Amino acid sequence: MNKITGALLAFLAGTAVGTSLGILYAPDKGTNTRDRLNYQLDKYRVQLTELIEELVNNRSGYDNVAKSEGQRVIDDAREKAERLLGDVEQLMGQIRNRR
Repeated sequence: MNKITGALLAFLAGTAVGTSLGILYAPDKGTNTRDRLNYQLDKYRVQLTELIEELVNNRSGYDNVAKSEGQRVIDDAREKAERLLGDVEQLMGQIRNRR
């Protein structure tokens, strides 16, 4: 028996054993399991749809937060730039006085 035949035989035996054990130890009928899965998936779909609608409808609130945070960053950068310009002007004045 070559390696391919042995591997194929092992695969088929594993599939048969797995299927048998799955049928023997299944907690419920397949139809009941599928119904439960469909129920859970529908519930998650409804929750996701509601979340998306909430995000779309409340988008302006998030826009306002983003705009105010952006404005704060711009104001901080402007303030730091003005301080740097003041420091540069002071240094330039000191350099002029030393000449």
